[in-house]
Amino acid sequence: MARTKILVADDHALVREGVIAILKRHEDVEVLGEASDGKESIQKADRLKPDIVLLDIAMPGLGGLEAAVEIKKSHPEIKILILSQYDDKEYVSRLIKAGVSGYILKHAVGTDLITAIRAVARGESYLYPAIASTLIDDYRNGKSASVDDPYERLTDREKQVLKLVAEGSTHKEIANVLDTSAKTVIAHYANIQEKLDIRSRALLIRFALQRGIVK
Repeated sequence: MARTKILVADDHALVREGVIAILKRHEDVEVLGEASDGKESIQKADRLKPDIVLLDIAMPGLGGLEAAVEIKKSHPEIKILILSQYDDKEYVSRLIKAGVSGYILKHAVGTDLITAIRAVARGESYLYPAIASTLIDDYRNGKSASVDDPYERLTDREKQVLKLVAEGSTHKEIANVLDTSAKTVIAHYANIQEKLDIRSRALLIRFALQRGIVK
């Protein structure tokens, strides 16, 4: 029996240990490794080539959304299953656009987690029922995301920079996380301000909080 190979990514060691303990009870699943932030998730996905990355959203540096985008760019065959404590519709919508295959809440780990993994491994999608219901209701009521969403005008890298700026990182710190130069980060920051028509860091942070980009 072929086993589904998993990479577990979460910034809390106890959560990773708990998830791995659950997965080890099932013979059709193999844990290849673990990661503690978005950047490490990208690096290990590139090196280990798992079938599925179990990915938390709220990680330091590059978060789950940003990591998911980068992993899917380099390895479209790798499936992403989000394991999060947040049931925020904005997050779920953005992650679906980024190509994730599933979204499950942390309090539902156990039977629901292995069910989600098996569904995603078969090429299906999996949304935790409460989240799926909310998205369907919004769609029926005409509340789906606007195609003219200013956030969607940003490039993937600009979205990464916006998140890090909103978390209080300096240009130099952002450059280190993204493996680029501070000069490039400053250019991205200027583009963000222009596209969002927001000129101050304080207002950018407020925008990020309101949109659920950071918590």
